[in-house]
Amino acid sequence: AMKAQAIVTSQGRIVSLDITVNYCHDMKLFKMSRGNIGQAGKILADSNYQGLMKIYPQAQTPRKSSKLKPLTVEDKACNHALSKERSKVENIFAKVKTFK
Repeated sequence: AMKAQAIVTSQGRIVSLDITVNYCHDMKLFKMSRGNIGQAGKILADSNYQGLMKIYPQAQTPRKSSKLKPLTVEDKACNHALSKERSKVENIFAKVKTFK
């Protein structure tokens, strides 16, 4: 299996593209390649990067629910806004997958 991780500017320009051919958790791949992140003002990530805020306080990942604490309306709105903003990154992945 191949895993790709991209660091993309807010304009959709790829700053870094890391690919591994072996299975590697997203956070592990990020930690191995994080020198490429530079002085990012804002970091948007999917739910596979839950521990990212410990390293980069400006990081944003989707809010998660649990049995005891379901998502509030505000949580859902934040997740939706984050998803819309992250769509640029997902579009880059679609282009990379088409290219390979």
